[in-house]
Amino acid sequence: MDEQEFKMRAEQALDDLYRRLSAAAEDYEFEVDFNAGALTIEFETPPGKFVVSPNSPVSQIWVSAHSKSFKLDWDPARSAFVLAGTGQSLAQLIGDAVGHQVGEKVIL
Repeated sequence: MDEQEFKMRAEQALDDLYRRLSAAAEDYEFEVDFNAGALTIEFETPPGKFVVSPNSPVSQIWVSAHSKSFKLDWDPARSAFVLAGTGQSLAQLIGDAVGHQVGEKVIL
């Protein structure tokens, strides 16, 4: 995948994730912001901040959550960014991370 295709796919994936998170934000009391190509999720109680951003040089989406870093690659068979090893899609990974943060199951 060339850089232009990666940027397009990453933007679509982050737009989709932003819409899903925006719909869930009131139910689970967090704030989501999508600015300058990066998505941030902030929690008041317990305090926390997650960052989801594209990394063009390696064609990955990087997630920082719970003091860990996750690197997702494009899976053409699933048409999604996926975490190697677990097979979680971006939405599944973030849903699990948000759920862990708020103490209940969250499906995005």
